[in-house]
Formats: sequence, C-alpha cells, structure tokens
Amino acid sequence: MQIDLRTVTIEPQRQAFDHLVRRFGDKPASRYQEGSYDIQATENLHYRPTWDPQQELYDKAITQIVMKDWYDLKDPRQFFYNTYTLTRARQQEAAESNFRFIETHGLANVVSPALREKALAVLVPLRHVAWGANQNNTYICGYGYGTVFTQPCIYQAMDHLGIAQYLSRIGLAFGGTEALAAGKKAWIDAPAWQGLRRYIEDCLVTRDPFELFVAQNVALDGLLYPLVYGDMVDSGWAAEGGSGLALATQFMADWFDETRKWIDAVMKVAAAESAANRDTLTAWAGTWGARAAEVLLPVARLGLGEQAEEVMAERRAELAARLAKSGIKI
Repeated sequence: MQIDLRTVTIEPQRQAFDHLVRRFGDKPASRYQEGSYDIQATENLHYRPTWDPQQELYDKAITQIVMKDWYDLKDPRQFFYNTYTLTRARQQEAAESNFRFIETHGLANVVSPALREKALAVLVPLRHVAWGANQNNTYICGYGYGTVFTQPCIYQAMDHLGIAQYLSRIGLAFGGTEALAAGKKAWIDAPAWQGLRRYIEDCLVTRDPFELFVAQNVALDGLLYPLVYGDMVDSGWAAEGGSGLALATQFMADWFDETRKWIDAVMKVAAAESAANRDTLTAWAGTWGARAAEVLLPVARLGLGEQAEEVMAERRAELAARLAKSGIKI
C-alpha cells in the first residue's frame, strides 16, 4: 500500500490584533509589538487623582515634551517581559560565576589594603545612588506616557535595584558587614557624597517624567558609569591588582553599554520631533549634565586622586558627543 503525504497550508483568519493591523498593516506582528504597542490606558479612567484633580491618571501634559505619537520612542533592544528576563537571567548566571570565582580563588585577599579601602570607599556608597535611580525610573514608568517608553523604564528600575545588590555583595566580599555600615555613614555624613546625595534627592521630587529621564538616565548615569566602572575599575584598579573588582563589576559595565543604545534612541527621536522638544532637551541636558559633573568630581577624587579633573573633563566631552549624535548640542 502506498501512502501519499501532502502539506496543507491553512491561512489564518486574522494576522494580528486589530490595533496592530491599523498601525503596521495586515501582517503577523512580533511579540514585542504585541506586548508594547497601543496598550496605554486612554479611556474610562473613572476619576482624576485626588492629589492633583487637574491631572488625568495618565496625562501627556505632565511633561513639557510633546510627541505626535508617543509610540515612536521605541526600544531598539525590543525588550518586553520575556526577552528582558531571559537576557538578565543569562547575565545573572555570568555574574554569579564571577562572584564564585572571586570567592574560590581568594581574589579579595589579593587586593592590597590600600586599594581595597579606596574601592570600598567609592563602590559601597553607590548602592544608595542605585536605589535612588530605581525610584526615579519607577516614577518615570508610573507617570510617563506610551508603553514603549514607560516599559523599558521599569526594567531600568529593576536593573538599578540589582546593581545595588551587586554593590552590597562587593562590600561584603571585600570588606564584610563593616564595609556596608561605613558606606552608609559616608553617604549620610561624608562631604564628598553630599552633592551627589542632594542631586538624587532633587531628582526624587522632579515632577516632569521626561526631565527626570534626562537627569537620571542621560546626565547622571552617562557620567557615573564610564567614570567609575571604566576609568576607575577597568583602567585603574584592575592594573593595580584589583582584577577581582573588575570581575565583580562586569555586569555594570556591560549593562551601561547596552542601555545607552536605548537612551540615545529615545533622545534622538524626541529631539527630532520638533524644535521646541530639541530646545527643551538641550536645556535639561546642559543643566543636569553640568550639575552631575560637579557632584561627581569629589567622588572621582576618591578613586582617581589628582587625575580626577582631567578624567571628568573627558567624560563630559564624551557625553556631549553622545548627545550631539542625537541632535542635542550642549
């Protein structure tokens, strides 16, 4: 008996959800599109916030930035919950492997006492900065508009929370519980940290979510991460016998390289939308960028000594070049 196998193609009745068909055409949608586009709550919000009756629950007017379509601010990484968690899970495995390597090979003991003291004096207080960044990005997610813009901000918030935990582990691995207590005391009392502490606290009460995006993700992170995890850890301390510190902070360096692509894309699209947007973003970036450089300089001196001013000038020029590519000249 002979059996003939045939392939039968069954055409689906619907290629995608109606709102995606209206936006992208009658074709299959990606998971990122399904989980990100046109799902911002816009109707039937029932009541205005009791703390501000002039504002809608989800209000475009809360920011000075005006977009014809807020879904233009898409994430080039195309992160939605599944792809984000899978990516971070792989990075978590790598980070755990690094910490195990540090522990099993005794790399914390290889670091000289002077370098250990300097590294802990910089890294441990930064966990409080990371917590502030977590709060700021959570606010942007809560009060921003358009899921493609707000969704990556809550991922950014969770990333900062993870970074705070990694910094705590570094403190425990290289200095014990005493290092965490000393870091908290420095954050509260040490003069070198009070400018940065004030910067974070001012961000916490900044109402415009897009201005907060610039202050936190563009200005502060844009200077802090290359300064600390590039100039201090990778270029400086690793060569002084601090290879364990470079391993422990690898996630932060990789994370910054990844997230800056999303941040730059958001700034470029928003600036290109209108001259008014570009002028507003330029003013914010200039003001917050100059202030971030000022408050980070005392921290730079803790880790770089006499080279701090020169290195900070380089980081400011680097941030200005990044912004210039997005059409924002400061």
